Amino acid sequence: MSDEVHFGDQIVSREEKTRRVGGVFSSVAKRYDVMNDLMSGGMHRLWKDRFVAKVKPRKGEKILDMAGGTGDIAFRMAARGADVTVSDINPDMLGVGMERAEKRGFERLTWQVENAETLTFDDAMFDAYTIAFGIRNVTDIPAALKEAHRVLRRGGRFFCLEFSTSEWPGFGELYESYANNIIPKVGKAVADDEASYQYLVESIRRFPRMHEFEAMIGEAGFRQTSHTPILGGLVAIHSGWKV
Repeated sequence: MSDEVHFGDQIVSREEKTRRVGGVFSSVAKRYDVMNDLMSGGMHRLWKDRFVAKVKPRKGEKILDMAGGTGDIAFRMAARGADVTVSDINPDMLGVGMERAEKRGFERLTWQVENAETLTFDDAMFDAYTIAFGIRNVTDIPAALKEAHRVLRRGGRFFCLEFSTSEWPGFGELYESYANNIIPKVGKAVADDEASYQYLVESIRRFPRMHEFEAMIGEAGFRQTSHTPILGGLVAIHSGWKV
């Protein structure tokens, strides 16, 4: 395994990527949801609704929401009665989420700082594992997928919502032009942080295509893997089962 990885378009050490990703999300934590609205035209809310509808959280289920940050996915699942543990490597993102949970009256959520590559949870502890717009920021994605498999019970389900590359003719190129030329400038204007949003754009572009990522999920031990493209694959919902 190489000791060097991509941080956006830059080649850095694994330790340096982990540190830099932490810096990115500490920087954008307070404005993260505002920027998501601006970057997606508010569509990220619809994508998250669709994602949780596929997860089908049930009352009393134990679900790990990894890279749960500001709580968007966890709130939706908790509203359906699931017992959700929200984990993130970045305490600043979790802090924002806990503040939002208190204001919204979500008292039963558990919040825990965790590295997706080396979870501290016991084997076979959760009924479902979710991760939304977080897997592409993990330094060692195969390790994170194997950890997701480990902490799930037999019959448990894995769901991931992540950007990919649209296969609609013309649309993918149009979005890439928008992402490269507009999103970093919006980040500068709204969050006073152009560099972090430049990284986020580059991390999306470098993330594996849908079929490639589905194969990685299968290699981690999951079965009945599938992916559901949204906007031609600009965003995709990936799933797999531990059998």
